[in-house]
Amino acid sequence: MFLVRGIRRKSPRNAGAAAHDSDGMAATSPTPSDPEGRVDLSPGAAFPDLRLPDHAGYDRSLSELVAGDPVVVQTYRGWWCPKEQAYLRKLVAFQDEVEVSYTRIISISVDAPAVTAAFRAGLGARWTFLCDPERTALEQLGLRETTDTVNHPYVPAVFTLRPDLTIERAYNGYWFWGRPTLEELRQDLRTITRAVRSDWDAPTP
Repeated sequence: MFLVRGIRRKSPRNAGAAAHDSDGMAATSPTPSDPEGRVDLSPGAAFPDLRLPDHAGYDRSLSELVAGDPVVVQTYRGWWCPKEQAYLRKLVAFQDEVEVSYTRIISISVDAPAVTAAFRAGLGARWTFLCDPERTALEQLGLRETTDTVNHPYVPAVFTLRPDLTIERAYNGYWFWGRPTLEELRQDLRTITRAVRSDWDAPTP
């Protein structure tokens, strides 16, 4: 199962057996037995306002990038993983809808800015990628994939957030089918937008 504060993998064969309310992530509150004090990444908790260099090397905060809009935050292993390439191509196909709906996507990995910029350009992605080569945010979130002792990447995960960074849904992407479909993202973003846009119901005479 997984422990969210971040996602702690105990058995990959049991990855699908965790609580269903957060799509494969078992949520717990902080306990004194966890000396690392990882943050709560379950629905309803606040996602940390990370500050990391973007693909161009400029320091950016998450709240600055969100800029008052609903957001999809994705952590991925790195450019080299075929699963990440496949999922990111799905997000590229989704980006036209995201751009016209006042919504954001932000992707985070341990790749350096120069590598990330080349990967992003090759994908044709237009959203911001954040870079954590020092793995500071990775450790803060508790999202290190412990089975990869060579690259020490992020566990693949997707979070849909409200503009104030409150987590709406959390998806565990360690297994590829744990990642949200585009339709699931649409439904999450509709729910968030309806809740935060005061003019969701069009004005009528």
